[in-house]
Amino acid sequence: MALLTFKAKTVLKENVLVETEARGHKVIIDEPTNLGGTDKGMNPVELLLSALGACQSIVARTHAKKFGIDLQNFWVELEGDIDIDGFLGKSDVRPGFQSIRYTFHIETTAPEEKIEAYKEYIEAHCPVGDTIANTVNLASAKVVVENLVK
Repeated sequence: MALLTFKAKTVLKENVLVETEARGHKVIIDEPTNLGGTDKGMNPVELLLSALGACQSIVARTHAKKFGIDLQNFWVELEGDIDIDGFLGKSDVRPGFQSIRYTFHIETTAPEEKIEAYKEYIEAHCPVGDTIANTVNLASAKVVVENLVK
């Protein structure tokens, strides 16, 4: 088995602005002003959609030759529906996405029958898509309380 462990760290800054870092790369995450943020970055659910599209794009590029696809351009448009009352604690609805939709845009000269098998392969081999579509063990390891000495 080729098990890899990936790590990230997030730090809450002012208000709801969050800085996240993995392998020295930083991303700023924030909420739009109508959700209490300062709109200095994507919010977490937009980042999740972006991660899905990026992962699908990487799978597409990595495996195009295997399918005889001359991939000239590829992009994904994504959208998802969330009942915001779950996040705000106003209702017992789930706080997460109820549905996510995406459209692949593929510029190629490859025939349609190759594209369909390629599309199915991308969907079946995208780690982010698989994580969203299937139950994953999400577990809190522990809570560390950092006491400030006064």
